[in-house]
Amino acid sequence: MEKAKSYNISKDVVAEAFKRVKANKGAPGVDGETIEEFERNLEDNLYKIWNRMSSGSYLPPPVKTEEIPKADGKIRKLGIPTVADRVAQMVVKIYLEPLIEPYFNQDSYGYRPGKSGLDAVGVARARCWKYDWVIDLDIKGFFDNIDHELMMCAVKKHTQEPWILLYIQRWLQAPIQEKDGNISSKRTLGTPQGGVISPLLANLFLHYAFDEWMKQNFSQNPFERYADDIIVHCKTEEEAIKLKEQIKERLLKCKLELHPEKTKIVYCKDSNRKGSGQNENFDFLGYTFRPRSSRNRSGKLFTNFSPAISDKAKKKIRDEMKEKLKKVKPNRSLIEVAQITNPAALGWINYYGKFNASELWPVVMYIESMVMKWVKKKYKKLQGWKERIKWMLNIRERQPDLFRHWQWMQRNDWNGRAV
Repeated sequence: MEKAKSYNISKDVVAEAFKRVKANKGAPGVDGETIEEFERNLEDNLYKIWNRMSSGSYLPPPVKTEEIPKADGKIRKLGIPTVADRVAQMVVKIYLEPLIEPYFNQDSYGYRPGKSGLDAVGVARARCWKYDWVIDLDIKGFFDNIDHELMMCAVKKHTQEPWILLYIQRWLQAPIQEKDGNISSKRTLGTPQGGVISPLLANLFLHYAFDEWMKQNFSQNPFERYADDIIVHCKTEEEAIKLKEQIKERLLKCKLELHPEKTKIVYCKDSNRKGSGQNENFDFLGYTFRPRSSRNRSGKLFTNFSPAISDKAKKKIRDEMKEKLKKVKPNRSLIEVAQITNPAALGWINYYGKFNASELWPVVMYIESMVMKWVKKKYKKLQGWKERIKWMLNIRERQPDLFRHWQWMQRNDWNGRAV
């Protein structure tokens, strides 16, 4: 007879947690174990997690550090838990999220069921037409500076379940394995980006540090928040300047700091607004909001303050596509090239093609040019530019759906544009 456990955790929930972790994919943690390797002994591995979590003896291993280059040349550190630890974190998320989610603000969009970054961009666009000014907020090192005591206070507002509180505390304090292999001591601040539970905890922290505070004190100033990426709308510049300082003071009370250079006040310049501002553009979720020439239904030109894919996003796509195609050897087929590029291209097109899709043309044509360069490597008889274009047009006529970016070009009136 199995000994009674300290905590009542369902084995079915542990199994469901693994399914979600597997669907999310992800790299190995400090133990080097992949999802595929974990799955080879799935029943025993899931039993171990359930047994240790149910008895209160589960201790998270160190979190592996992965350095990701940022657009500004700096490094973002991601924390990669082991597969087993991701499953354990998912167990807690499955139990905790339904208790917290109903309380979240409608203008919190990050990592939430039924909400997306595109939703936030769309709402921000509509509000920029209504409000003349925006505060573009940047919280300095948000994930690295979350105060553990305040974090646990927020969690305790929604659950008193001992095992949930126990394991969240342990994950907050779990040591970090740096790139050189050194393992740090227990953390006293922050929650690593990359953990399964981290986005939910980050949302909960800012729900009380920012969302609820704004709702109670500045309900006349709407905002959009995606994790720690936040913009706030104001009627006047004076209102924006004053509110920015009040937000700064509020965050300091929550032991967070606004980035002094990256936080800025922006004027939403368009044809109906005759004033000006020191800043007239901002980036939000991969889109740049700025004044743009548009045509109304009568065909008349006017200036519209609206979003389109940012230059940073364009560069990131170009770099990623170049890296993908560099690895494709000339002995592969064109179909294999399409299979390698299509998933990423489809994601980019679906996301960045939502607003001002014409700004995607340089990106799509870059993808096409990289495919053409690959064709040049593969076929020695197609060294001339005209020969390659003719050959490619022939393929496109026979297989118009081979590449995702070809489908987009057809929908957006390609008409034989030059590469």
